[in-house]
Amino acid sequence: MIDTSLLKEKASFFGVSLNETALERFDKYAQLLIRTNKVMNLTAITEPEEIVIKHFADSLSALKYVDLPFGASVVDVGTGAGFPGVALLIARPDLELTLLDSLNKRLVFLQNVLNELDLKAQTVHLRAEEGGRDKLYREKYDFAFSRAVASLPVLCEYCLPFVKVGGEFVALKASSADGEIAQSENALKLLGGEIISKNTFELFGRGERNIIRIKKISQTPTKYPRQAAKIAQKNL
Repeated sequence: MIDTSLLKEKASFFGVSLNETALERFDKYAQLLIRTNKVMNLTAITEPEEIVIKHFADSLSALKYVDLPFGASVVDVGTGAGFPGVALLIARPDLELTLLDSLNKRLVFLQNVLNELDLKAQTVHLRAEEGGRDKLYREKYDFAFSRAVASLPVLCEYCLPFVKVGGEFVALKASSADGEIAQSENALKLLGGEIISKNTFELFGRGERNIIRIKKISQTPTKYPRQAAKIAQKNL
Protein backbone atom coordinates (compact mmCIF):
# COMPACT_ATOMS: atom_id res chain seq x y z
CA MET A 1 0.00 0.00 0.00
CA ILE A 2 2.28 2.84 1.21
CA ASP A 3 6.04 2.90 0.80
CA THR A 4 7.04 2.20 4.40
CA SER A 5 10.73 2.83 3.67
CA LEU A 6 9.77 6.34 2.50
CA LEU A 7 7.78 6.89 5.68
CA LYS A 8 10.65 5.62 7.82
CA GLU A 9 13.05 8.01 6.05
CA LYS A 10 10.75 11.04 6.37
CA ALA A 11 10.00 10.27 10.03
CA SER A 12 13.70 9.98 10.81
CA PHE A 13 14.16 13.52 9.45
CA PHE A 14 12.10 14.63 12.45
CA GLY A 15 14.01 12.39 14.84
CA VAL A 16 11.24 9.79 14.96
CA SER A 17 12.28 6.14 14.78
CA LEU A 18 9.50 3.85 13.56
CA ASN A 19 9.80 0.12 14.25
CA GLU A 20 8.22 -2.60 12.09
CA THR A 21 5.04 -2.67 14.17
CA ALA A 22 4.58 1.09 13.75
CA LEU A 23 5.22 0.89 10.00
CA GLU A 24 2.68 -1.94 9.64
CA ARG A 25 0.15 0.12 11.59
CA PHE A 26 0.69 3.15 9.38
CA ASP A 27 0.23 0.96 6.30
CA LYS A 28 -3.03 -0.48 7.63
CA TYR A 29 -4.19 3.03 8.65
CA ALA A 30 -3.62 4.25 5.07
CA GLN A 31 -5.58 1.29 3.68
CA LEU A 32 -8.51 1.97 6.02
CA LEU A 33 -8.39 5.69 5.22
CA ILE A 34 -8.52 5.15 1.46
CA ARG A 35 -11.18 2.44 1.65
CA THR A 36 -13.46 4.43 3.96
CA ASN A 37 -12.91 7.66 2.04
CA LYS A 38 -14.78 6.11 -0.90
CA VAL A 39 -17.99 6.19 1.13
CA MET A 40 -17.26 9.04 3.59
CA ASN A 41 -15.49 12.33 3.00
CA LEU A 42 -12.42 12.05 5.25
CA THR A 43 -9.61 13.55 3.15
CA ALA A 44 -8.86 15.04 -0.25
CA ILE A 45 -5.41 13.41 -0.07
CA THR A 46 -5.64 9.83 -1.37
CA GLU A 47 -2.39 9.15 -3.24
CA PRO A 48 -0.23 6.82 -1.08
CA GLU A 49 2.92 9.01 -1.30
CA GLU A 50 0.93 12.13 -0.44
CA ILE A 51 -0.64 10.37 2.55
CA VAL A 52 2.86 9.47 3.75
CA ILE A 53 4.11 13.05 3.52
CA LYS A 54 1.09 15.35 3.91
CA HIS A 55 -0.65 13.35 6.63
CA PHE A 56 1.80 11.00 8.37
CA ALA A 57 5.12 12.89 8.21
CA ASP A 58 3.35 16.22 8.75
CA SER A 59 1.74 14.89 11.93
CA LEU A 60 4.96 13.31 13.19
CA SER A 61 6.89 16.55 12.66
CA ALA A 62 5.52 17.80 15.98
CA LEU A 63 7.64 15.22 17.82
CA LYS A 64 10.81 17.01 16.73
CA TYR A 65 9.80 20.21 18.49
CA VAL A 66 7.58 19.06 21.37
CA ASP A 67 8.89 16.97 24.27
CA LEU A 68 6.06 14.60 25.17
CA PRO A 69 6.88 12.82 28.44
CA PHE A 70 6.12 9.10 28.71
CA GLY A 71 2.40 8.58 29.33
CA ALA A 72 1.48 12.24 28.72
CA SER A 73 -2.23 12.97 28.38
CA VAL A 74 -3.01 14.41 24.95
CA VAL A 75 -6.23 15.67 23.34
CA ASP A 76 -6.49 16.10 19.57
CA VAL A 77 -9.11 18.82 19.09
CA GLY A 78 -11.05 18.52 15.84
CA THR A 79 -9.19 15.35 14.96
CA GLY A 80 -11.02 14.71 11.67
CA ALA A 81 -9.48 11.62 10.08
CA GLY A 82 -7.12 11.28 13.05
CA PHE A 83 -4.36 13.81 12.37
CA PRO A 84 -2.18 14.39 14.20
CA GLY A 85 -3.53 12.25 17.07
CA VAL A 86 -3.58 8.73 15.66
CA ALA A 87 -0.24 9.24 13.89
CA LEU A 88 1.31 10.38 17.19
CA LEU A 89 -0.18 7.36 18.97
CA ILE A 90 1.26 4.93 16.41
CA ALA A 91 4.71 6.45 16.99
CA ARG A 92 4.13 6.76 20.76
CA PRO A 93 1.68 4.09 22.02
CA ASP A 94 2.43 5.17 25.60
CA LEU A 95 0.41 8.37 25.17
CA GLU A 96 -2.97 8.73 26.88
CA LEU A 97 -4.85 10.02 23.84
CA THR A 98 -8.31 11.55 23.46
CA LEU A 99 -9.69 12.13 19.96
CA LEU A 100 -12.36 14.84 19.97
CA ASP A 101 -14.55 15.66 16.99
CA SER A 102 -17.99 17.13 16.29
CA LEU A 103 -18.90 14.48 13.70
CA ASN A 104 -19.72 11.08 15.13
CA LYS A 105 -19.21 9.12 11.91
CA ARG A 106 -15.57 10.23 11.85
CA LEU A 107 -15.18 8.90 15.39
CA VAL A 108 -16.79 5.59 14.38
CA PHE A 109 -14.15 5.38 11.64
CA LEU A 110 -11.38 6.21 14.12
CA GLN A 111 -12.60 3.64 16.64
CA ASN A 112 -12.44 1.04 13.87
CA VAL A 113 -8.89 2.17 13.07
CA LEU A 114 -7.89 1.85 16.72
CA ASN A 115 -9.42 -1.63 16.91
CA GLU A 116 -7.68 -2.76 13.71
CA LEU A 117 -4.32 -1.37 14.86
CA ASP A 118 -4.70 -2.75 18.40
CA LEU A 119 -4.29 0.69 19.94
CA LYS A 120 -6.23 2.39 22.73
CA ALA A 121 -7.57 5.94 22.82
CA GLN A 122 -10.72 7.67 24.01
CA THR A 123 -13.09 9.05 21.37
CA VAL A 124 -15.30 11.99 22.37
CA HIS A 125 -18.20 13.26 20.26
CA LEU A 126 -18.40 16.95 21.17
CA ARG A 127 -17.83 20.30 19.56
CA ALA A 128 -14.59 21.85 20.82
CA GLU A 129 -16.31 24.68 22.68
CA GLU A 130 -18.60 22.15 24.43
CA GLY A 131 -15.69 19.94 25.43
CA GLY A 132 -13.77 22.92 26.76
CA ARG A 133 -16.60 23.73 29.16
CA ASP A 134 -17.18 20.13 30.26
CA LYS A 135 -15.61 19.36 33.65
CA LEU A 136 -14.64 15.89 32.38
CA TYR A 137 -12.22 17.46 29.89
CA ARG A 138 -11.56 21.05 31.01
CA GLU A 139 -7.95 21.60 32.10
CA LYS A 140 -7.36 17.83 32.23
CA TYR A 141 -4.63 17.42 29.59
CA ASP A 142 -0.87 17.88 29.51
CA PHE A 143 -1.07 18.71 25.80
CA ALA A 144 -3.71 19.75 23.28
CA PHE A 145 -2.95 19.43 19.57
CA SER A 146 -4.85 20.79 16.61
CA ARG A 147 -4.07 20.66 12.90
CA ALA A 148 -5.79 22.48 10.03
CA VAL A 149 -8.92 23.38 12.02
CA ALA A 150 -9.18 27.18 12.29
CA SER A 151 -7.19 30.41 12.59
CA LEU A 152 -4.89 30.65 15.60
CA PRO A 153 -6.98 33.14 17.66
CA VAL A 154 -9.98 30.79 17.31
CA LEU A 155 -7.85 27.71 18.02
CA CYS A 156 -6.55 29.27 21.23
CA GLU A 157 -10.11 29.70 22.50
CA TYR A 158 -11.01 26.15 21.46
CA CYS A 159 -7.89 24.43 22.79
CA LEU A 160 -6.40 26.24 25.79
CA PRO A 161 -9.40 25.40 28.05
CA PHE A 162 -8.47 21.69 27.73
CA VAL A 163 -4.90 22.21 28.97
CA LYS A 164 -3.69 22.03 32.56
CA VAL A 165 -1.72 24.98 33.89
CA GLY A 166 1.88 24.19 32.96
CA GLY A 167 0.82 22.17 29.93
CA GLU A 168 0.94 23.14 26.26
CA PHE A 169 -1.30 23.74 23.30
CA VAL A 170 0.48 22.84 20.05
CA ALA A 171 -0.88 24.21 16.76
CA LEU A 172 0.25 22.63 13.48
CA LYS A 173 -0.16 25.33 10.84
CA ALA A 174 0.75 25.88 7.21
CA SER A 175 1.96 29.31 6.09
CA SER A 176 0.77 32.74 7.35
CA ALA A 177 1.62 31.79 10.94
CA ASP A 178 3.25 35.15 11.76
CA GLY A 179 0.09 37.08 10.96
CA GLU A 180 -2.03 34.70 13.01
CA ILE A 181 0.37 34.94 15.95
CA ALA A 182 0.07 38.74 15.88
CA GLN A 183 -3.72 38.45 15.84
CA SER A 184 -3.64 36.08 18.84
CA GLU A 185 -2.03 38.43 21.38
CA ASN A 186 -5.27 39.47 23.06
CA ALA A 187 -6.74 35.95 23.04
CA LEU A 188 -3.62 34.55 24.69
CA LYS A 189 -3.72 37.23 27.39
CA LEU A 190 -7.39 36.51 28.15
CA LEU A 191 -7.09 32.71 28.03
CA GLY A 192 -3.90 32.26 30.08
CA GLY A 193 -1.52 31.26 27.28
CA GLU A 194 1.92 32.36 26.15
CA ILE A 195 3.73 31.46 22.93
CA ILE A 196 7.04 29.81 23.78
CA SER A 197 8.25 28.82 20.30
CA LYS A 198 7.48 28.78 16.59
CA ASN A 199 9.38 26.37 14.37
CA THR A 200 9.13 26.75 10.60
CA PHE A 201 10.22 24.17 8.03
CA GLU A 202 9.58 23.03 4.46
CA LEU A 203 7.61 19.76 4.24
CA PHE A 204 9.59 17.91 1.57
CA GLY A 205 8.56 20.23 -1.27
CA ARG A 206 4.91 20.42 -0.15
CA GLY A 207 5.06 23.90 1.32
CA GLU A 208 5.83 25.67 4.56
CA ARG A 209 4.76 24.26 7.91
CA ASN A 210 4.81 25.80 11.38
CA ILE A 211 4.70 24.20 14.83
CA ILE A 212 3.53 26.77 17.37
CA ARG A 213 3.88 25.90 21.05
CA ILE A 214 1.75 27.79 23.56
CA LYS A 215 2.29 27.26 27.29
CA LYS A 216 -0.66 27.44 29.68
CA ILE A 217 0.57 29.88 32.32
CA SER A 218 -2.70 30.51 34.19
CA GLN A 219 -6.22 29.10 34.42
CA THR A 220 -8.63 30.00 31.66
CA PRO A 221 -11.52 32.14 33.00
CA THR A 222 -14.76 30.13 33.20
CA LYS A 223 -16.54 32.33 30.63
CA TYR A 224 -14.27 30.84 27.92
CA PRO A 225 -14.72 29.19 25.52
CA ARG A 226 -17.72 31.21 24.37
CA GLN A 227 -20.62 29.79 22.36
CA ALA A 228 -19.73 28.83 18.76
CA ALA A 229 -21.76 31.68 17.25
CA LYS A 230 -19.88 34.27 19.33
CA ILE A 231 -16.51 32.73 18.47
CA ALA A 232 -17.41 32.85 14.78
CA GLN A 233 -18.70 36.38 15.05
CA LYS A 234 -15.65 37.93 16.65
CA ASN A 235 -12.15 36.78 17.67
CA LEU A 236 -11.00 37.58 21.18
